[in-house]
Amino acid sequence: MQENLVIVESPAKAKTIEKFLGKDFMVKSSFGHIRDLAKKGLGINLDNEFEPVYEIPSDKRKVVDELSRLARNAKTVWLASDEDREGEAIAWHLAKVLNLPIDRTKRIVFHEITQRAILNAIENPRTIDMNLVNAQQARRVLDRLVGFELSPVLWKKVRPALSAGRVQSVAVRLIVEREREIIAFKPVALYRVVAQFYAAGDQQKTLFKATLSQAFERREDAEKFLADSIGAEYAVVKAEEKPVLRYPAAPFTTSTLQQEASRKLGMSVSQTMSVAQRLYEQGLITYMRTDSVNLSQMAIGQCKNEITRLFGGKYSNPHNFKTKAKGAQEAHEAIRPSYIERHEIEGTATEKRLYDLIWKRTVASQMVPAELDRTQVVISHSRRAEQYQATGEVVRFDGFMRLYSEAVDEDAANEGEGGMLPKMNVGDKLCATTITATERYTQAAPRFNEATLVKRLEELGIGRPSTYAPTITTIINRGYVVKQNRDAIKRSLTQLTLVGEKLSEKCISESYGKEKNRLAPTDIGMVVNDYLESQFAMIMDYNFTANVEKEFDRIADGDITWTKMIDNFYNPFHTLVDGAVGTQADRSQHAVRVLGVDSKTGCTVKARIGRYGPMVELENVNGEKTQSASLKKGQLIESITLEEALELFALPRNLGELDGEALMVGIGKFGPYVRHGKAFASLSKNDDPYTITRERAEELLKENSAKQKAAATPLKTFTEDADMVIKSGVYGPYIAYKGKNYRLPKGAKVETLSYTECQRIIAKTKK
Repeated sequence: MQENLVIVESPAKAKTIEKFLGKDFMVKSSFGHIRDLAKKGLGINLDNEFEPVYEIPSDKRKVVDELSRLARNAKTVWLASDEDREGEAIAWHLAKVLNLPIDRTKRIVFHEITQRAILNAIENPRTIDMNLVNAQQARRVLDRLVGFELSPVLWKKVRPALSAGRVQSVAVRLIVEREREIIAFKPVALYRVVAQFYAAGDQQKTLFKATLSQAFERREDAEKFLADSIGAEYAVVKAEEKPVLRYPAAPFTTSTLQQEASRKLGMSVSQTMSVAQRLYEQGLITYMRTDSVNLSQMAIGQCKNEITRLFGGKYSNPHNFKTKAKGAQEAHEAIRPSYIERHEIEGTATEKRLYDLIWKRTVASQMVPAELDRTQVVISHSRRAEQYQATGEVVRFDGFMRLYSEAVDEDAANEGEGGMLPKMNVGDKLCATTITATERYTQAAPRFNEATLVKRLEELGIGRPSTYAPTITTIINRGYVVKQNRDAIKRSLTQLTLVGEKLSEKCISESYGKEKNRLAPTDIGMVVNDYLESQFAMIMDYNFTANVEKEFDRIADGDITWTKMIDNFYNPFHTLVDGAVGTQADRSQHAVRVLGVDSKTGCTVKARIGRYGPMVELENVNGEKTQSASLKKGQLIESITLEEALELFALPRNLGELDGEALMVGIGKFGPYVRHGKAFASLSKNDDPYTITRERAEELLKENSAKQKAAATPLKTFTEDADMVIKSGVYGPYIAYKGKNYRLPKGAKVETLSYTECQRIIAKTKK
């Protein structure tokens, strides 16, 4: 009989823990959850206080059988799943399935996989916390109820095969609202004035830049200001220099790690969590799902020793941060290295980079603030009321910045502090060398990337550390949101320059609109969002969704029962579902947008969602559809213009006649193609059906014809039977015999294959 059986979730975690426990301990993995709500039907007994109906998935039967056998033969079973609600639920499911007594089975938790933490957990076991289990059950049941009841409504009212989720739908709403802000935004040109000054009497003529406090909307006003600046005098009316302290950022929580890894390393939220999971399971970092910025006293002491060794005692500032998140469900410790003295690790390049980020952030949080001198100067204009402003910043002592500085979102990184300013006093006279008024356009709020979406969800109190990554993955996989890049667009700007008394003008260009990995809604995402907002405002309300999270926290604290919480939600929600099914128009009425009239045909141009996705169509006066075309990638029903829609009807294009037949380019069910008579060829990714030349179209047809001839030419024939041939196919060589095809066995060589062997292959092949 085995003395001790320890059950964890993952094989990697089991392997690491096994190193710290002696021969009396066997460590096995459950490979995650071993039970879930039944897939058939609702999986919840509505007549018995929302009792969940659990089942063991078929792919977990083998694991459960092995764990059951080992548990029966072990003196003590230790359940060592993760320390959050999901981990507590896994431990409870294991206890139920393995017939372990809930009140006596030993439950151990640890937020780092180190020998010290594991042995401490073994010495201080507890029992399964049913409050945490019930909080997880409440989330699972509530999300199943929402998905199960909402999805069929969407099938009937919007489009088949759609689905909805509580947190996911709110995340889509944020992205849709931002897209509509961008669509509605009208850029305005402003002239921003920047001057270069030096102090009168300064022999070195040390130049610095200052910006006019007001921008001009009209070119005429900018020109007038520059004209008034000819011969003007300038003086310092305010010169304020003060020391400031810049403090280090707190150690990482789940969301701040996701945001910083996105900004500094270009990693997606799901990639960050996957890599962090591997680091945790190898015992390299503490648990990666946490709301807490707290560090243990041991970690603080280790940081102090390391900082003193690396930089000297004056850089050390041991202290702890307070967690701001209310009801932080995993408020144990921030994400930090398990061993502060370990600067580097072995592993993949991505693992090394993420570990380095976590190490630097943790150590920097225990360093002294950076000391800076910030100078602000205000400059008067003798002929105008507007004033110039200049700001400078100089680092006097680098402090934590010697090791690490927090990144900022690229959207917020445009405005920065200037460098060092020369010493100035109120009343000092200044001379202007160059004054420029440059045309600039106002910009719409940027689309979310994964990091900024997580930040916004956290600000609203929506979701928890464990939900951010799966939420984003789900809305992308469902086709409600796309992650996309956009190329920069160039535009011309006017720049007016005054040097001395000479005013000149030149045309400059700027690039704008470039995006990388930004989240944008699809047409179907916008339609689903609008329908849910109109019929299920309760579910889509940000405050409601955040309050549900607080209810889960109350269940975890033991303040309320989970069945009562679900009951309070379900009754009004179910009433909404019944009302939506019975009263609203069907899906054919959704997302049809009239764009205008085609001047050539007199037909009405409409945009809508069709069977194969978003499309535009021409409708004549009798209501008949005369022509249709699919939208291009990046185009939306809501924002496409009449001109853009009419361009789409350019397909199919006739490139002229070839051997007496039309050479056509179009877009079909399987993508863009070129057609000549009965011959077809698909366009490559780099070919645009709207601009492809005749020469390129003929080249594609020739290439396709050559491929077809090669496929039709037998690789081998047999004198014994003319019907037996070996041909080349898309998936490799195969036997063709009397109208049927037979795959060759792995490793078979065409050149050595005999007629008898081919007969055996045909005989063995299942009908």
